[in-house]
Amino acid sequence: MIEVKLTVARLREMWRNASQNGVSPEECALAQQREIDQLAAIWRSALLLPGQQDFAVSTLHEIGRWRRVDDLATVRSRCDNALSALKLRWEQNVVDIDARQVEKYYDTANDCIEELMWWHTLADDNSPLAYVAALEFAAAAGCKDFLDLGSGVGSGALLFHRHSFAVSLADISSAMLSFCRYRFASRDLAANFIDLKSSPLRVAAFDFITAMDVFEHLVDPVRTVDLLDRSLKPGGYVYGRFASEVDRDRPQHIVQDFAQVFGRFAELGYNEVFHDEWLWGHQVFQKGGGN
Repeated sequence: MIEVKLTVARLREMWRNASQNGVSPEECALAQQREIDQLAAIWRSALLLPGQQDFAVSTLHEIGRWRRVDDLATVRSRCDNALSALKLRWEQNVVDIDARQVEKYYDTANDCIEELMWWHTLADDNSPLAYVAALEFAAAAGCKDFLDLGSGVGSGALLFHRHSFAVSLADISSAMLSFCRYRFASRDLAANFIDLKSSPLRVAAFDFITAMDVFEHLVDPVRTVDLLDRSLKPGGYVYGRFASEVDRDRPQHIVQDFAQVFGRFAELGYNEVFHDEWLWGHQVFQKGGGN
């Protein structure tokens, strides 16, 4: 069991006990913001390019070097337009929700790089900090071998590498995996990159797997539970967010009902051991068979 009181749990307890402890809502809000600021500092320190101080500027430089674009205003414009470009690409190319079309979409959707990288600057919301909450959980649980399923632009993997985890990144997008390799190489860091179109996940290789905002994109989310189970060590953890709503700007969110996913976890003997009911709604499922 996790004995360290995690940030999310501390905040939930603070708000629940505020009135009986004589703490005002304003004081709770300030305390919560201080905690989130600490998570954000951990996030930024893992992702800043060497020599950079401003997180947003560092992000634009990193994208610009990949794109071979020196003008940061042009890079920023690409970031601002990425979400609408991705929506248009989906509407033009994904006629039926089947594995082949969805896989092809993500394999070629280059604008995902700008959309995710800018989201990770925390300019729009702080939900990427769920990766830091996951890191906190994994460290408290004594985990060492980390897989980020649907790794996107690799920010979560960079965070875990910074904190001495053995890191693997898995995705169906060759474009984003190439970008991840570039990010790690530019920092002279090593990781294992897995293109799920051609390479299987190793069996019983990981004790901690994140699936951050992934399951709502999957054509067959139940099958993905089986893939994770095969690659997870006994006693290991899956940390993910299994929730989605219809979003006009994000037609890629094709799953809103996760009952079958939860049912499959139960059939395989997993227990839900943590639920972030306060900030971002992530859940942790532990595989049976651990010590």
